[in-house]
Amino acid sequence: MKKTYFLSDFHLGTPTLQASAQREKKICRFLDAIKAQAEAIYFVGDIFDFWFEYKTVVPKGYVRLLGKIAELKDSGIPIYVFTGNHDLWMRNYFEEEFGIPVFRNPVEHTIQGKRFFIGHGDGLGPGDIGFKLMKKVFTNPVCKWLFGWVHPDIGVGVANFWSRRSRKASTTKDEKNFGKEEWLFQYAKRKLSQQHYDYFIFGHRHLPLNLEVGPSSNYINLGDWLKYDTYAVVENGVCELKKYEE
Repeated sequence: MKKTYFLSDFHLGTPTLQASAQREKKICRFLDAIKAQAEAIYFVGDIFDFWFEYKTVVPKGYVRLLGKIAELKDSGIPIYVFTGNHDLWMRNYFEEEFGIPVFRNPVEHTIQGKRFFIGHGDGLGPGDIGFKLMKKVFTNPVCKWLFGWVHPDIGVGVANFWSRRSRKASTTKDEKNFGKEEWLFQYAKRKLSQQHYDYFIFGHRHLPLNLEVGPSSNYINLGDWLKYDTYAVVENGVCELKKYEE
């Protein structure tokens, strides 16, 4: 039986180039380990700690992962990529270079007969007003156009500084288990009252979670690869949260 995999929050590029390279190699080893049994792979946001696509330039680095994604896609495995709050400035590079769709909003997919609601999770649910306002600014076409005129050596450097500062400031909050009071849990519960989903798949929180939202419905948070090395896998219609151990 083939399996579908969900991964998120690699944050490649942080905290140092050396640490990021080691993490990237580990992710590629994981992808090698699953490629024979993968029917689809979902990258659910924050693959990179910062990513901005100029018209003819993308950030240097990450060639191991990008090459591995190309290899998997060329072998016939469907790949799906979601933007996160750290790599929301993706444009069409993945679509044109790899033929991989990029989703900027949550989507509904049926996998092995089960209904899935999939998204990175940033800006969903109640609260976090400051981030929601900031996201509207960052995704504004005029703001993206203006940033595109900044030389990459300056623009990427400044963006990386703010990205790392933002993540450090939110680490304590992100890694606290709020249980059923958590924003994404509340969001999933509200969506479930409107339509049934068997699984809600989110990243963003950096905390591996598998919580029952309602009868026959679970909210799964994918954790991250900075600390937990966790992922979700669907087999025989059942989605489970697992940890990669080499």
